[in-house]
Amino acid sequence: MRTAPRPPEPSIVKQRLGRAGAWLGSLSPAPADEARAAAVEIERLGYTTLWFGETPTSRESLAHAALLLSATQRLQVATGIANIYARDAVAAANGARTLAEAWGGRFTLGLGVSHAPLVTTRGHDYSKPVATMRAYLDAMDATSFAAPIAEEPPRLLAALRRKMLELAATQAQGAHPYFTTPEHTAMAREVLGPDPVLAPEQAVVVNTDPAQARAIARRYASLYLGLPNYVNNLRELGFSDRDFEGGGSDALIDAIIPWGDPETIGAHVRAHHEAGADHVCVQPLAGTLAEQLEHLRLLAPVLVG
Repeated sequence: MRTAPRPPEPSIVKQRLGRAGAWLGSLSPAPADEARAAAVEIERLGYTTLWFGETPTSRESLAHAALLLSATQRLQVATGIANIYARDAVAAANGARTLAEAWGGRFTLGLGVSHAPLVTTRGHDYSKPVATMRAYLDAMDATSFAAPIAEEPPRLLAALRRKMLELAATQAQGAHPYFTTPEHTAMAREVLGPDPVLAPEQAVVVNTDPAQARAIARRYASLYLGLPNYVNNLRELGFSDRDFEGGGSDALIDAIIPWGDPETIGAHVRAHHEAGADHVCVQPLAGTLAEQLEHLRLLAPVLVG
């Protein structure tokens, strides 16, 4: 009888992900040829992992991952995140296993419950996100897969607050927080414990002009400051009602979205590592995919050496 495969230990996932990755939401609307070329360039620059998101108007995340994996040789590809309301647990488990079989050791499944406004429009109930995620993970674990695979693909949960972080520590290989600060990273590490993977996203603006940089950051932040999950998390980190006014106070914007020259941004990324992050995926904010790639080139010497 064939031994049931298991996911890799968190220490192996950490090694594969590396210390610094790239997070690019702009891949979804880009033509497939441009997305493939971007993945090749990110691999060439030395970033170990490429993350991308999923929205109701984007490419389906597992198919998108296959597109990026097929274009590269070594690059890790991770969903940040695949929405559990977009496919049932069987489809998520076996879709991820298909990628693991075809590109062994190069795919990480990031899973999340998304946000109430984006879930209720699909006709789903968002009242118990932690319980829903737990049941979804249980259902994934109960599925079987006919094709031979050496290991289950690792999974990380989009986790901000304590209960979801605890679930990430017990029913996944770790957590992928988004729109957070190094202070949140320290809290998340305490909740997770030393072993699970902690891979926060970090949006950045490569621009040394304070007014321009903060304007770019506020445009990006406007969506997230309208979502209760992120606002409640920021309140727990000590931000007040005044910080959420006018598109976000300078203190709030600077804490979540550092800006400046590559060395300044590199110091903020190091702060995440010093707070307990194993991997930080950097999302440069810019108007086009080409501009984002250029900013990743500028950041590569301080992020990946």
